[in-house]
Amino acid sequence: MAKLLADIGVAITRPIDQAKKLNALIEAAGGNVISFPLIEIIPLADYAKFQSVIADIDHFDWAIFISSNAVQNGMPRLVEQGVPASLKFAAIGPVTAEALNTYGIHDVLIPNGCFDSESLLSLPDLQTMHGKKVMIVRGVGGREVLAETLKSRGATIAFAECYQRVNPQIHADVLAQAWQKQQLHAIVVTSTEVMRHLLDLAGNSAWLKKVTICVNHARIAETALQAGLKVCVTESVGDEQMLACLCQLARV
Repeated sequence: MAKLLADIGVAITRPIDQAKKLNALIEAAGGNVISFPLIEIIPLADYAKFQSVIADIDHFDWAIFISSNAVQNGMPRLVEQGVPASLKFAAIGPVTAEALNTYGIHDVLIPNGCFDSESLLSLPDLQTMHGKKVMIVRGVGGREVLAETLKSRGATIAFAECYQRVNPQIHADVLAQAWQKQQLHAIVVTSTEVMRHLLDLAGNSAWLKKVTICVNHARIAETALQAGLKVCVTESVGDEQMLACLCQLARV
């Protein structure tokens, strides 16, 4: 493989366990990875509320999974509870659907093209929801557009929250020093929450405006552009698409 990223330094802000594939792709292309996790996914201290929601699983029509983290933290308990054959599954995108596949769930509704709540809500299967009961499996907190829209269409919503996000104690000095040594050229950011955390840490730093922020969604790009940063947006989600975005940067 051509070393398209030779001498290019890339900071990865994903949780360490979720960055392994992208790290390997970057390194195979000759790039240098700087691990800089700005978010960590951890289990809940108490799953009593989650268990109380899924205890009623036989009465739900849909289970919508917001992320692969929701699958990894929620499905083992759902399987133990027992998944009714009548339950329909939806996922925010193909990565989440693939995670469901590992639990034997293969008929999963996913949006086309853009993978977010708005795209999922545009699908015909979720238009007529009067009288339907929907379980949204997610982390603690998050966007409400999915739940609010489904409620407006007549659905009853229950949140099954099965993990939480925390911001590790980390300082931007690592990146500032790497940039000063000409060892940092791009930062990969794949969530709006992480983008905001990065801005909180280093938003007024001159060096941040000198590197390119590589993102996988227009919503994240908007946040970065409003802060006056240089942005490269992938054509679609996936580690291969992010690698292509980085290689495009390397050719500039």
